[in-house]
Amino acid sequence: MKKNALVICMVALLLLLSACGGMKGATGETGSAGTDNGGEQTDQLKVVLLIPGTLGDKSFFDAANHGLELVKSELGAKTKVIEMGTDKTKWEPTFNDISAEDWDIVISGGSEITEMFNAAAEQHSDKTFINYDTDIEDAPANVYNMSYSTNEVSFLAGAVAALTTQSDMPNANKENLIGFLGGMDIPGINAFLVGYIEGAKYVDPNIKVAVSYAGDFVNPAKGKELSLIQYNSGVDVIFNVAGGTGLGIFDAAKEKSRYAIGVDSDQAALLKETDPAKANLIITSAIKKIDTAILEAVTQAKEGKLETGKRQVMGFVENGVGIAENDIYTSVFPADLQAKVEEIKKKLENKEINVSNAMGMETSEIEAIRNSVKP
Repeated sequence: MKKNALVICMVALLLLLSACGGMKGATGETGSAGTDNGGEQTDQLKVVLLIPGTLGDKSFFDAANHGLELVKSELGAKTKVIEMGTDKTKWEPTFNDISAEDWDIVISGGSEITEMFNAAAEQHSDKTFINYDTDIEDAPANVYNMSYSTNEVSFLAGAVAALTTQSDMPNANKENLIGFLGGMDIPGINAFLVGYIEGAKYVDPNIKVAVSYAGDFVNPAKGKELSLIQYNSGVDVIFNVAGGTGLGIFDAAKEKSRYAIGVDSDQAALLKETDPAKANLIITSAIKKIDTAILEAVTQAKEGKLETGKRQVMGFVENGVGIAENDIYTSVFPADLQAKVEEIKKKLENKEINVSNAMGMETSEIEAIRNSVKP
């Protein structure tokens, strides 16, 4: 009996050792297991987005955040978004700290952060860095820069505004005057302005454009104040190029029963559920397709196809820009005017219309363009 018991124990021990050996292979130590000790996929892509500001602008930053959501849902990546706030002194140390962590891809956006973003990238050459919107050409070997043909999409927005003010739409007046509200008087914003003015003048060479700068991208109260001044002067549609500050335009439009044009995201769609009356006054939006651009760049990086060390300009041909042609646009904006806008869009796509770009222009040139349409 003792002998039999001993044999049984030895057999059990051998079976246990064999099972343990199989378990070792399943963890990925000897094979392509796919999980680490915490149960997380070992080959899971890790992507972090750093926002130089805060979410909730229903525009530039929220579009980037949606891009990260697409990266998570469509690529199965581990993601994290970090709002760095408006204190610019905290941006550089945050870039450095996060870049040192275990992320495969670090994403941020804006010409304002480009220098410090590039510096962090140079210190972490093993990672890929994606700047989803910058006008600066130079980039380290591991950085992929994107920018958008904002002058071209703004040309189309200007055409919409000019057609609106000349129309019989219920909230349009007889004044041949449209508006523009920029966050700051800087090249990136003036790229929108110049395109907007040229698009409006393409429709009507005699049109006037009221131009205001808020000096701030996160002050809706200031945006409303400046917009009310424009609406009270006879403007019936204002183009928002002011980030979170521009949300005040929509408040003023609702108060005065006037129109607005959004920017970066489809801002009417973002406001439709919470305030449909306000959303219905946003005829369209000049969209930078930041979300899909981020998804495409990360997809290429994952596949080892991303061409870093360069800047890609995303225009109509690259499906990087466009105007929102949602149900509000199709119901509020008359069909005959939609047809005219479509005709202009085709000409832009085919390069039959060349739009000036404020990037690289002298200040005096931009001032001359503003003065050419000054009320």
